[in-house]
Amino acid sequence: MTPFEMTALITVLANVMAENLNSEQLGFVSAVFDQLGDTLDTIALQRANLQTGNGKQKEKENVELI
Repeated sequence: MTPFEMTALITVLANVMAENLNSEQLGFVSAVFDQLGDTLDTIALQRANLQTGNGKQKEKENVELI
């Protein structure tokens, strides 16, 4: 799928969803997808930060947050 096809598909999906949701529901779904995207970005960035010199990732390390 090309980038143009991907954005067209996403636009169609957004229009179909918006057509079938009221404003409150649409706002909620939007917030959920925003958080999902931000969380996936955070995971991807942290994976990149954990990469070692040989290209392996230390994904299984336990990290305690206080």
